[in-house]
Amino acid sequence: MEVSENFTGSALSGKPQTWASINWKRVLQNVRGMQMRIAKATQESDWRRVKALQRTLTRSFSAKALAVKRVTENQGRRTAGVDHELWNTPERKRSAIDDLQSRGYRPMPLRRVYIPKPNGKERPLGIPTMRDRAMQALFHLALDPVSEATSDVNSFGFRVNRATADAGEQLFICLSTRRNSKWVLEADIAGCFDNISHEWLLENIPMDKQILRKWLKSGIIFKGAFQHTLAGTPQGGIISPTLANMTLNGLESGLKHYLTELFGVVRTKRLRVNVVRYADDFVITGITSELLQDTIRPWVEAFLSERGLTLSKDKTRITHIEDGFDFLGWNFRKYSGTLLIKPNKKNALSFYRTVRETVMTNLGTTQEVLIRLLNPKIRGWALYHRHVAAREVFARMHSLIFRLLWQWARRRHAKKSATWVKRRYFRSMRGSNWVFATNDGGQNSGKNVELFHIGRIAIIRHIKIKGAYNPYDRQWESYGEVLRQRRMAGRMIHRKAWSALYLSQGGKCALCNEPITEQTGWHDHHIVYRLNGGSDALSNRVLLHPVCHQNLHSLGLSVVKPALSKSSRRLELYAGKPARTVLRGGCDGNIASLPD
Repeated sequence: MEVSENFTGSALSGKPQTWASINWKRVLQNVRGMQMRIAKATQESDWRRVKALQRTLTRSFSAKALAVKRVTENQGRRTAGVDHELWNTPERKRSAIDDLQSRGYRPMPLRRVYIPKPNGKERPLGIPTMRDRAMQALFHLALDPVSEATSDVNSFGFRVNRATADAGEQLFICLSTRRNSKWVLEADIAGCFDNISHEWLLENIPMDKQILRKWLKSGIIFKGAFQHTLAGTPQGGIISPTLANMTLNGLESGLKHYLTELFGVVRTKRLRVNVVRYADDFVITGITSELLQDTIRPWVEAFLSERGLTLSKDKTRITHIEDGFDFLGWNFRKYSGTLLIKPNKKNALSFYRTVRETVMTNLGTTQEVLIRLLNPKIRGWALYHRHVAAREVFARMHSLIFRLLWQWARRRHAKKSATWVKRRYFRSMRGSNWVFATNDGGQNSGKNVELFHIGRIAIIRHIKIKGAYNPYDRQWESYGEVLRQRRMAGRMIHRKAWSALYLSQGGKCALCNEPITEQTGWHDHHIVYRLNGGSDALSNRVLLHPVCHQNLHSLGLSVVKPALSKSSRRLELYAGKPARTVLRGGCDGNIASLPD
């Protein structure tokens, strides 16, 4: 098969010799173009062409550079594997690109660590070396288009532009009306990542079998002892979530095919069977408990058994919708025929304990430091639950956090009066006399630093992604771009400066003009440096990818304020309009939705 010189990036211009000289815009365009070709070949079931295109992609300079970029910019970049090696310099990153070769590749064992789970148990993680992580990222670039083209419609975990909110909205659609299903099978797979059959993976995952076998059999180092891996794909690897997703693909489509053969098309529709899955957690709805227990559950157990998996006996149960069930941190329950989705008690209690631990371990820190520690936690939890009926829970949580902070303040000044403590730590702002705030002690002295007010979060109805969306299909490109920008703007809604910059740039980096996402991250750059008299005004600031920000400084580049695109103007109008009020399945009537 012919390989274009533009794709390899070597014949015409030669490979960049330094990390800073890599043209990331061209790299992203090259990789995405090949991924679209892989997705198209997968849709046509042309597996020989899929294999050839995957081989071309994994051998290209662009894909290798993007793989190294991913593992050196994500949250785990400072965590080493068993070789204690990190790629933390531009020189090491550039040399790592040339080291990513399939021939002679032998992965090193994983470093085993354990992290606590909400139920008191521990979750095992396997940490690969930097080189093994980069190799996984490289082959993931070639495997993900296949995974997206073959995934179930209502599978939402670890997929581009899909989130837990989409799964929650799909369940709302399946359960909210009177004619919908009344019974739910809450399914939980026992140790999914640790028990997937290696034989099944090697027979059914369309990627380089030798590389996959080496990863699966690489072993684990725990407390200095080597352990063989006989089954499973360890949590912690970049490619592991995609392997797990592909293992469970067919759960939804296969079940509906089985029921159609058993009952016929018309009767199957009347059974109201729906499968909603997020990673290895899934629920199945049905019109009767007997259908779920006697027909669907045995089929699911057989489906999982082929893959070396089993249902957890303790966590798998059949529940009536009026009794409610928990899924993804929410409680789904009908009250007098009206479905309400609320943050579940377990999730709220876990969050409160996290906040309390943060406060109790920072009894001697300054108020400003405590606020900066708490704000990301509070904001993240509130934004996660803002799409459900969470107003009462938010108000209760705000009250509990206020009590914690009042006790924290009184403890620091046990001999002072309550009035003195109030004046010292609380301010009157925006109609409230009890805002936990202080002055910024840094460069913005005089500017208030205040605690994020969880009670003022607007409840916004989530707009579910279209089930047929494929991020690697060209006909969905425009839809995906608008969806990504709208959701990112929504996440930045409580960070007004960043939100304004993001909208003004059309959701793209001001240097490379490629999309800014949660995965890429972003830096806030001053066009005229503050040391040179530049201001903090938005007209002097742009958002850049972290790597673009580094290249801008190292290469002495400059950027100008980008012009506002048409799509950005539309998004800016969305952000500026008051959201219309809609009624959503028994919520309090204050659920706001983004304008259409």
